[in-house]
Formats: sequence, C-alpha cells, structure tokens
Amino acid sequence: MRLGLNLGYWGAGADTDNLRLAQEAERLGYAVVWAAEAYGSDVPTVLAWVAAQTSRIDVGAAIMQIPARTPAMAAMTAATLDTLSGGRFRMGLGVSGPQVSEGWHGAKFDKPIGRTREYIDIIRLAFARERVAYDGEHYTLPLPEGPGKPLKMIIHPVRDYMPIYLAAIGPKNLELAGEKCDGWLAIFFDPEFAQDQIASIQTGKDRAGRSDAAFDIVPTAPVVIGDDVKACADPVRGYAALYIGGMGSREQNFYNRLAVRMGYEKEAKDIQDLYLDRRYDDAAAAVPFEFIDRTALLGSVDRVAEKMQALARAGVTTLNISAYGATQQERMATLRAASEALDKAGVGD
Repeated sequence: MRLGLNLGYWGAGADTDNLRLAQEAERLGYAVVWAAEAYGSDVPTVLAWVAAQTSRIDVGAAIMQIPARTPAMAAMTAATLDTLSGGRFRMGLGVSGPQVSEGWHGAKFDKPIGRTREYIDIIRLAFARERVAYDGEHYTLPLPEGPGKPLKMIIHPVRDYMPIYLAAIGPKNLELAGEKCDGWLAIFFDPEFAQDQIASIQTGKDRAGRSDAAFDIVPTAPVVIGDDVKACADPVRGYAALYIGGMGSREQNFYNRLAVRMGYEKEAKDIQDLYLDRRYDDAAAAVPFEFIDRTALLGSVDRVAEKMQALARAGVTTLNISAYGATQQERMATLRAASEALDKAGVGD
C-alpha cells in the first residue's frame, strides 16, 4: 500500500500552503497528490501548477466532472497534462450530481452509468490515437449528415496506456469501474463494509474478462493525530455532515444512501434534515462517532498504523489522506505522522 494526498478544492486562499503540502508529500515519498473540482477551482489548472513545481509525485484528478467536458476535451486535457508532467497524470472521472450537472453545467443528469461507459470508450479511442468514430446513445462522433470526419489526436501522450479511475458509490457504478477502469476512487471507506463494494468491482472485471488485471483501490480518509480519539473526530464532523446532508438534494444524495447502506438510516436522515434546514452545527454534531471512526484515521500514530493494516488487508493499494490540522505546521506534521504510521504498519510498497 502506498500513500497519496488529497488536497480537495482550491482557490480559498490557502493555495500556497497546499502547494507546500504537495512538495512535502513528494519529499516523504507519497505516490500521488490529488485535487478536486465542484463549481469553483477546476482540476486541470491546479494540477498543471502543482506538476510544474514538483518532479516525481504523480498528479491526479479526483475528479474531472463528466458533465463539464466533452469526452474528446477530457482526453485532450489528460494527454496534455500527462505530456507536461512527464507521464505523471492520473485521470479520475465522475458524474458529479444532479445539482451541479444541471444547475452549473447545464447538462441533463440522466442515465449516468450509460453516459460514463460511452465517455470512457471515447477517451480510450483518443488515448490510443485512433480515429474517433462512435455511435452511442449519448455520444455520436462525428455528427451525422455534417462536415465532420473522424479525427485522431495529434499529440503523442508520454505513455502508451494512461490509467483511468472512477469515483463510484453504488453497486452498478462499481461494476463499471471494474469493467472499464484501472482504479476506484472511494469515499467513506470502511474495511469491512467495503468487501461488498470490492465484490461489485470484481463482478465487473469478471464480466469484461479482466479478472487478473491490476486494479488500484484508492480511498480518501481524513487523518487527525492526537491522544483523545473522540476529540480527533470533531474536526471531521463538518466534512461528514456536508456530504451526508448537503451533497445533492433530499431525493438524490449518493453519500446519504451510502451511509444508509452502512447501517445509519436514522442518523443519515437526521443529518440531512438538519443540514438542509441550515442547522450546520447540529448536523455535524449528529454524525455518529462510530461512523467517523470507521471511515477516518484517528488517534495516535500507533492506532493509525493499526487502521492502515486493516485497510491493506481489505485490498487498499493507495491510501489518500486528507491531512487535518488547525495550522499549516500541524497539517505538515500530520503528513509526516501518516508516513511514520505506514512504516510502523509494515504494509508499505
């Protein structure tokens, strides 16, 4: 198992601090640093900036939103980032949610699994530098009865094969990840509950004849170091409440459904009710400690090392950490503590 660093969204005034974290992660031997996008900072610009000021660490999109770009544009962006970084780019894709897709990008949120399947197919054609011709339910290239013709990407990516990761939560989307992709970007990953999720990935791999293909299981977990485990959970509460309560609508929140499947049906409803009522502090307080402890790394370095062992046994191959701390110095210390914990766990690559 290797370590990655998830820096989340950018543009909130801490960009220089985030860059320093990425550079420290590279110095410590982390494998990859990831950035996210919602409806603020975009991923490719951030990763180009980070890649230009690092030399070895991979840069990953977690995620590039499918409704934000045509598949051809996504392929062009990925190939450009891979070329500029010297072969260090990891492409993570996801459909986002209906509010962002329809409210921000003006793209209908319908049949997301079928749309994702076609999107990946077209990207693979472009990466292979084949002439892109595609006749699908969601994408048709070139458009019929017009002047367009099948085109081939004119730049040469550094690598013959570029990995694609999928952010997936539901069983069918997890099957698609196994069928079409090289890795899974996971959230709220619990080693025991995740066995059902990994089984769905394996179903997709088996269906595609990829049973033995290498596959990178990549959860992101908050890391809070301290002596009082329950106190360590407190900084994570707002993040958990945002996703369970506020990501999407009452009718369409994938993270809320995940919490329900993990056994927190009543708690998930309470958190969502409070959050949508704008009682954010109450929503955070309603997140069960057990849920946070199952999905984060809390406590001493030794306790974090034990959790890392459980994650490695569960099949995790790259563990992305979100380094918590009240100051930049504390976040840097969390990075180093996670690296120390991996050494103690004895599960490093």
